[in-house]
Amino acid sequence: MMKKSVEKALKELGFNITNIHHCAISEGKSTAGQYDVVFCPMNFLNMFDDAKKKGITVVGVKNVMSAKEISERVQETELAAKFK
Repeated sequence: MMKKSVEKALKELGFNITNIHHCAISEGKSTAGQYDVVFCPMNFLNMFDDAKKKGITVVGVKNVMSAKEISERVQETELAAKFK
């Protein structure tokens, strides 16, 4: 569900998505360093503190099915400056 919402939000914002991967939180925690951006539910944000320290953008959302909320959270980050 979150994958589709992220894809929709990023396309609407004009991002060119080259690769999007969906996985369990435990896998995401160990592989986060391989990606430019990590999206996760708010209650799991602290699991990605190490990724944040490495410069990975971690975006937390309350409603994983809301493309609108994901879009708002993306606009609060520096992603547009990095990847557009």
